[in-house]
Amino acid sequence: MTAIRRAPCSRCRTETHLDDSNPWRPFCSERCKMADLGDWLSERYALPSDTAEDFEEALPPREPPLQ
Repeated sequence: MTAIRRAPCSRCRTETHLDDSNPWRPFCSERCKMADLGDWLSERYALPSDTAEDFEEALPPREPPLQ
């Protein structure tokens, strides 16, 4: 018999199942999953970069100012 793997939710730290019975894994619920996605989309999270070029390449092209 395989033991059920459990771990804290990545968002709220509630213990949750990490198997196929949990469609939101590693989160405990759709609410935690969507809250985490919202943090990424609002840029509360960011991946580190070592160079300024990485930052510049990630920016969209600038449009000239209106005159």
